[in-house]
Amino acid sequence: MQLQEEQISLREGFDTNQDFPEIIGKSSELQHTLRLISRVAPTNSTVLVLGETGTGKELVARAIHDNSSRKTKTMVKVNCATLPPNLIESELFGYERGSFTGATNRRVGKFERAHYSTLFLDEIGELPLALQVKLLRALQEKEIERIGGHNTIQVNVRIIAATNHNLEEEVEAGRFRADLYYRLNIFPISLPALRSRREDIPVLAAHFIQKLSKKVGIKITKISKYVFEQIMDYDWPGNVRELEHVIERSILLSDDNFLSKIYLPDKRQKCLATAAEDGLVMKTIEENERDHIVKVLKYCKGKVAGFAGAAKYLGIPPSTLSSKLKRLGIQKAYH
Repeated sequence: MQLQEEQISLREGFDTNQDFPEIIGKSSELQHTLRLISRVAPTNSTVLVLGETGTGKELVARAIHDNSSRKTKTMVKVNCATLPPNLIESELFGYERGSFTGATNRRVGKFERAHYSTLFLDEIGELPLALQVKLLRALQEKEIERIGGHNTIQVNVRIIAATNHNLEEEVEAGRFRADLYYRLNIFPISLPALRSRREDIPVLAAHFIQKLSKKVGIKITKISKYVFEQIMDYDWPGNVRELEHVIERSILLSDDNFLSKIYLPDKRQKCLATAAEDGLVMKTIEENERDHIVKVLKYCKGKVAGFAGAAKYLGIPPSTLSSKLKRLGIQKAYH
């Protein structure tokens, strides 16, 4: 995007990440994420993708798969949040004919379909405890058993799991098995929220405007300076997904090729306007937590544990602080 007097012209093209063309942005936080993807993709290690809703966890899973030796086979996806608990087991492991009422044919489960490929377990935090035991066994033994079956089936599957939950807290609350968490948490990748990488918002907005203009048949070539300021000031609690949906709605309501208004949620707009009038800087609890930890780390010159370490000043165990650093995307460069 190029700034003009009262309008911003959209460039016809912009740089993308060469190895990951679907992941848009050049911020240091995103580049750190891409380096982690590059490191783990060629291996067969299990990956746990962490991040808020709308941060692009499935895009990261696809990037890992597409840059692995398994890329010739289709990545298989299961959303653990959308399936009823009584159907998840048959979805994952399949079933034999006659194993229950209505099982008129044998069904091959997702694990078998992902043989020599990648199985993406989205929203893993929603998996019922009873199924967590069976999933753990499948991961450890590398074999499954169909419902109603009597023989084990060997599977060679790479697992990528994703969640917007804090699994450590879920383990402490008894809602997630500790042994499964440790098995999945081999290589965690924490995705930064969009508000933590605001420098990526202009290029993401340009990308979505060009993409969605073609989709809906309304060509947008310029946006107003006021719209640009609004999308930069908004916190985007729904992250990249919310940005995409807001832009599509705004394009559909646009009268010509000039995007003069962006349709942000009304309540949020009023809250921001009121806060601005009162001279307040609105931040989420997570943002405040992140800022405080960074300040303490800088004061401790990057030392996490031990005497005069940040964990001692924060009043938490070093292991808990290390987990927070990963979850909040705090890099070594900050300390």
